[in-house]
Amino acid sequence: MLPASAVIRAFISIELPEETKRKLSEVKYVLGGNGYRFIKWVSPENLHLTLKFLGNISAVQVEDVTTMIKEVARGHSPFHLEFRELGAFPGLKQPLIIWIGIAGEVETFSLLQQKIDSSLASLGFPREDRPFVPHLTLARLKEGTLYRERKDFGARVVSADIEIDYPLDVTTVSLMKSQITPQGAIYTRLSAIGLRK
Repeated sequence: MLPASAVIRAFISIELPEETKRKLSEVKYVLGGNGYRFIKWVSPENLHLTLKFLGNISAVQVEDVTTMIKEVARGHSPFHLEFRELGAFPGLKQPLIIWIGIAGEVETFSLLQQKIDSSLASLGFPREDRPFVPHLTLARLKEGTLYRERKDFGARVVSADIEIDYPLDVTTVSLMKSQITPQGAIYTRLSAIGLRK
């Protein structure tokens, strides 16, 4: 149990099965693996679908957030998603973030995110001001990456012959702790709440 004074960097997510994380992380090698010094790949164990980033919260808020997620989950059925094509923010001509797109019951996924976002507003968490774009972050281009490097890597993603078609049955929403270390982020589950309508 966490001490009441503890401050936790937290987010709400959908965790992925180990086999799915392994398959998705293989995309990295088709795109050149560690051959690009300006790309920071998300480690396989950290691959997840983010529903809401909370920032720093107190140990007391962990209980409040978990209770709120339970209320939302109680009225939400499990649903099916599929991982599909590659994309980038803001776009593949000058990418900053490389992602894998989501297909399947995307409207249901978006509705879950909206309900969580709306419910947490009553606890003082600001609502998202950007439209929710369901995706899985695969890599980030480091700050200072040259225009030419970004352009070339975007072209690499476009030309890559990658078939992505992995299913995901979503039955649980997790509250996660993120601990930043010199070796990278470490994610730990604080609570897991099953969807059940």
